[in-house]
Amino acid sequence: MIDTSKPILVTGATGYVAGRLVEKLLNEGHTVHAAVRSPENKEKTKYLDKLATKAAGSIKYFKSDLLQDGSYDEAMAGCEVVFHTASPFIRVVKDPQKDLVDPAKKGTRNVLESANRTESVKRVVLTSSCASVYGDATDLLSMPNNELTEEIWNTTSSLDHQPYSYSKVEAEKEAWKIQGEQNRWELVTILPSFVLGPGINPHAHSESYGIVKQMGSGDFKMGTPDFNIGCVDVRDLAVAHYKAGFTSSAKGRYIISGTNSGFRELVGFVKEKYPEYPMSNRKLPKWLLWLMAPSVGMKRKEVKLNLGYPWKANNSKSISELGVEYRPLKNTMTEFFGQLVDAGEIKKK
Repeated sequence: MIDTSKPILVTGATGYVAGRLVEKLLNEGHTVHAAVRSPENKEKTKYLDKLATKAAGSIKYFKSDLLQDGSYDEAMAGCEVVFHTASPFIRVVKDPQKDLVDPAKKGTRNVLESANRTESVKRVVLTSSCASVYGDATDLLSMPNNELTEEIWNTTSSLDHQPYSYSKVEAEKEAWKIQGEQNRWELVTILPSFVLGPGINPHAHSESYGIVKQMGSGDFKMGTPDFNIGCVDVRDLAVAHYKAGFTSSAKGRYIISGTNSGFRELVGFVKEKYPEYPMSNRKLPKWLLWLMAPSVGMKRKEVKLNLGYPWKANNSKSISELGVEYRPLKNTMTEFFGQLVDAGEIKKK
């Protein structure tokens, strides 16, 4: 049994996903040990501080670095549950090994080696990704029922092709390897699809924020790529993490994805509520995006292997074992877009 009076460690606590998880922990009355790179940066921590002032729990900051050995030892002291959410989510990088794989894999190793040294730790919940299950939409064509399940691992990504997905595979496999070499603490991995929805910081920078800002800026006014994805609300994802940490029977991997959707449907939801913004969910021709790919930071191979193919994930394990309830994607998108409008991040043209 987990002693809920003990502090809870969250790595990368100022991140998009971590922010909502910390909010949940604070509201449930926990003491949160927030591991961040620069705890002295009040501009980064102010959103968490604001949550703490209104919650039953409390927060304490610890300086930590993914690539620095032993940097999580102090933050982890006395904790029984560790949530490791810190990992880069960047699609365009100059050096995939340095910018993606090293922080993801070495960071995971550092956190779990701290867990090995910290006798109090009983469970680690790692934020992985559906990207550790598949690399391109065409991968689903060879999967049973053409859908993602927790039993499947991504074998098609590499440093040269879909390096972000490759980094998630490497990090999660490293986690399971380290966990298997000991028997004191358990590991549960969370595999979200594309994360959307209002975060605690409306001025944050992430791929999710970037896509929604593109919708408001007019990038999709001529049409939207037929790019199908799974989507999950960041608030539902936070609850999934929480339940993975405190449900004694939780084990293994969990796909966390509320809806099988696509960019055209996302744009349609926003356009319906915010018709004054220049966007169209008309299908953009695949050949046109193939031509444009290099100019928008994509590889033509990515366009070839992902556009126009269906996307489907089986989320039944998260519902039956963790009791996750997924909110409607329409609400997620309109609330997310509205938050960015209210914050001045999206302006009318």
